[in-house]
Amino acid sequence: MTKESTYTANLPDADGVYHYTAEEDQIWSELYRRQMTLLADRACREYLDGVKTLGLKPDKVPQLRDVNRRLNETTGFGVEGVPALIPPSRFYELLSQGKFPLATFIRRREHIDYIEEPDIFHEVFGHCPLLTNQSYANFVRRFGEKAVSLGKGYSWHLFRIFWFTVEFGLIDTPQGRRCFGAGIVSSPSETGAAMEGKECEFRPFDLMTVLRTPYRIDIVQPIYYVIKSFAQLESIIEEDIGARINEAKTLGDFPPAFEAKAS
Repeated sequence: MTKESTYTANLPDADGVYHYTAEEDQIWSELYRRQMTLLADRACREYLDGVKTLGLKPDKVPQLRDVNRRLNETTGFGVEGVPALIPPSRFYELLSQGKFPLATFIRRREHIDYIEEPDIFHEVFGHCPLLTNQSYANFVRRFGEKAVSLGKGYSWHLFRIFWFTVEFGLIDTPQGRRCFGAGIVSSPSETGAAMEGKECEFRPFDLMTVLRTPYRIDIVQPIYYVIKSFAQLESIIEEDIGARINEAKTLGDFPPAFEAKAS
């Protein structure tokens, strides 16, 4: 969220409508169809129900105002269009207000399989469906509130909670382990890795363990944490997060499960 973006935010017209080209609609369509096929028996029911609730379709890039309206009608959450990259403080502030920040551009074709910075496909298809689930929406809002109240000194460790849940979370269901994190459901490589589990580790979600686990954003994840329910997330975020982070700092990080990024 701090380096320079290679994309430019799409801005709305006077009526609040974002205009996308036929090529951009086609890219959305290809991404949507591919992921929905992969997720049919891999995503949790709450996520798939959320796609229907939001009325997401494969034919064109959805409009921010439509997503915002449907979220407001279900859980009271909302979305707000932002530039491609925003400061962490602004990100947390918006979450605390019950607004998920949405990048409004869509990736170019040369990035169709992987884009390091979030685009509207990652944001809307990845993040928004689960915001129709009240427990999950409550967790995301309270996460933002905790981040704002704790301040910058706790930000790095706090985001590990977000990373291993909102971005790369898995959940146990009666049908088996299913994915819900936006980084998994919006990426074919992550969907395969997280659900086939051949070269990664699955751990039950434990707050202290998560707080001590480093990660890299530019690789397929070597470790995934599995929650029991979205209600569990609601209870976790009500713990004394500041005290737990202080404890995690004292104990220190676990050795990384990945090679250091080349400089």
